[in-house]
Amino acid sequence: MSERNIIAIHDLRNPASGAGIPEIPALPAGAELSSGLLADSLGRTLHDLRISVTDRCNFRCSYCMPKEVFDKDYRFLPQTALLSFEEMLRIARIFVACGVRKIRLTGGEPLLRRHLEDLVAMLANLRTPDGAPLDLTLTTNGSLLARKAAALRQAGLRRVTVSLDAMDDRIFRAMNDVDFPVADVLAGIDAAVAAGLGPVKVNMVVKRGTNEHEIVAMARHFRERHGGQVVLRFIEYMDVGATNGWRMDQVLPSAEVRARLHAAFPLMPLDAAQPGETAERWAYADGRGEVGFISSVTQAFCGDCNRARLSTEGQLYLCLFAERGHDLRSLLRGAHPSGRPWSDAEIAAAIGLIWQRRDDRYSQLRASQPAETATTEGSGRRRIEMSYIGG
Repeated sequence: MSERNIIAIHDLRNPASGAGIPEIPALPAGAELSSGLLADSLGRTLHDLRISVTDRCNFRCSYCMPKEVFDKDYRFLPQTALLSFEEMLRIARIFVACGVRKIRLTGGEPLLRRHLEDLVAMLANLRTPDGAPLDLTLTTNGSLLARKAAALRQAGLRRVTVSLDAMDDRIFRAMNDVDFPVADVLAGIDAAVAAGLGPVKVNMVVKRGTNEHEIVAMARHFRERHGGQVVLRFIEYMDVGATNGWRMDQVLPSAEVRARLHAAFPLMPLDAAQPGETAERWAYADGRGEVGFISSVTQAFCGDCNRARLSTEGQLYLCLFAERGHDLRSLLRGAHPSGRPWSDAEIAAAIGLIWQRRDDRYSQLRASQPAETATTEGSGRRRIEMSYIGG
């Protein structure tokens, strides 16, 4: 194996301080199971939990898992390192007690995790302290969605988000870098709509010089085929991780995307559906649905970020651009000094302490830096990879 891959395993998965080992959470004395909202040091309440169920993906998109890094020699996590479904259920239940109302299953590609419907069914039975069901969602590249959509809905999944960066088959095959046809992803979206996993959200990462001419084509397809049953969202190309070679001049600002779309299909602004929503919502003036714009580069939304992320082997991250995590697996599988397992109340107290100390606002800080210094290589930081903790 090449030296580059050995370095990548260390740096990409656990780029923490010192030897790269995530922090083991502190446990405050007098731990009690939370039954209310947690607020961080900037007053942001915990609401969403994103759980990565696998670090593997069958695509090699250059902005996420470039093939030159994630090649045939790349060592993914062993099965024994991954959280079991029972461990994911336990940690989800604890987070719900701490205020979480929405859980999103991510990856890698989550549909590669065997028997994922079983986990969905387990999570669908959870209830908030006031008895409400969770908003249970999933993000996927759509490659396996046509065959799994109905089973996921039956298991209790409420909605699905599909990543799709082009309608043109040649461009899409080049962007996923495994020659996967766009028709199969479109079939998955159709199946999700038919199964009732809607409104289905379709996320398009717009990268200048690569797929910006697909903006109007994508909008035309979904508004004409599905109307309000599919919401297309345009995402600015972000500097996640350390492997995608991001540069600011490859970002097409959402304002420009919106202008191009408005010229073809007039738009009207909509109010946010809920606090902390990442997408700015706009409706087609003719009533054929809506679109969204996620502008984490040009319009940072750190101020009301309410999301935590759990990696597939139990590391908790408080920001998509994080450099280090918090090792919850050590609490799930470890023992109290007395020899007994850690209780739910103790783990909840540790999570509460982590969240209350949170002060992450990477996108706001990046926006304050000169544009000419904005590159992945020039940041001087080794951020965790998006494929490892989900988008």
